[in-house]
Amino acid sequence: MTGQAGTRERPGTLAAFSSRDFRLLWGGQTISFVGDAAFVVALGWRVNDLTHSAGDLGFVLAAESVAMLATLLWGGVLADRYSRRLLMISSDLARTVVVAAFFAVEVAGHVGLPAVIVLAACFGAADGFFQPAFGGIVPLVVDAPLLPSASSWIGIARQASAVVGPAIAAGLYGTAGPATVWAIEAASFVVSAGALWLARPRRSEAGPQLGLRRELAVGFRYVLAVPWIWTGIAAATVILMVAMAPYTALLPAVVRVHYHRGVFSYGLLFSLMAAGMVAGSLVWARWHPARNRVAVCFASFGINDLGIVAVAISPWFWLAACAVVWRGFWIGVGGAAWVTLINELVPENLLSRVFSLDYFGSSALTPVGFVIAAAAAGAVAPTTILIVGGALGCLLWFAPLLHREVRVAA
Repeated sequence: MTGQAGTRERPGTLAAFSSRDFRLLWGGQTISFVGDAAFVVALGWRVNDLTHSAGDLGFVLAAESVAMLATLLWGGVLADRYSRRLLMISSDLARTVVVAAFFAVEVAGHVGLPAVIVLAACFGAADGFFQPAFGGIVPLVVDAPLLPSASSWIGIARQASAVVGPAIAAGLYGTAGPATVWAIEAASFVVSAGALWLARPRRSEAGPQLGLRRELAVGFRYVLAVPWIWTGIAAATVILMVAMAPYTALLPAVVRVHYHRGVFSYGLLFSLMAAGMVAGSLVWARWHPARNRVAVCFASFGINDLGIVAVAISPWFWLAACAVVWRGFWIGVGGAAWVTLINELVPENLLSRVFSLDYFGSSALTPVGFVIAAAAAGAVAPTTILIVGGALGCLLWFAPLLHREVRVAA
């Protein structure tokens, strides 16, 4: 494989768009990502408006995460057994219903923290069936040599939408109200489902049907047999709890209290980080080295967490803005590298199960992180929590690279 790669011209950055089905997948998901990004920002500010508490957003995000984790592993098994496309369409339509209910509650004036928590949990449960199928469908719409291009452009779509989405949320939240953002999110799921309905990915090579639990066990044994996968998941499990979860839950309070700014500045930080992620994904799409990709991936994730520390310690908002661009760039490189590695190296009939175990393992302690951040915010300054979490995250990402078997795996 390595020798062949060296003798063939590598596909260009835009090569994945030669596939009609990839164009449909990418276009539909880009619209959906924009809706998601707007929804997340508006939700964070809406919860802060409702409760005026620094930590209550953590409880909402914990409910969503727990519900997603409850369905995620079974979603991976089903996506390796049945049509990934139809599973994604079903999840899109289910989330449309959930967000439509959110819109109805908002318009009726009955929105409160309990309603938000219930609807967030319903949203997370539906999302758990979508993510493994989405992770496994990319190799079904492009040929193997185009996977680095496809993985990068999926990342770019997600990240560029995070530039546009927060701007939409910030602009509409204070003028048309949060219900308008909920309507945009619901419509984006309908567009995504429509694009998937038109796509015709090739059929995946399903393995033998052994029963849901045994098929899940097969995927679990595969992950444990590949050191770079299980160490990456193990590192992410702790790091997302101590670094990402507090950052996500406490950022509205940091913007309000530490920087004395409003929803526009909160949305701007999301947009700037996403712009950095686009740049990082583009670098990976152009670069995609043949060697040391695992080391590049883990190191990039570690370097990004220094940006969390900078956001917390900076006395100036402009420096925090630079820090989130830094974060985004390295997340873009690391994320594109990780998805490319899994899509290229994991057998197709195990792909969705590996993605589901990746999501599940990485996110397993995230709800705990949200709850701890919410509880700790009442006694400890949010900036202190972010400094500790970001520093720990940086150190822990480099730990797996101490093992040569991981460092030189791919």
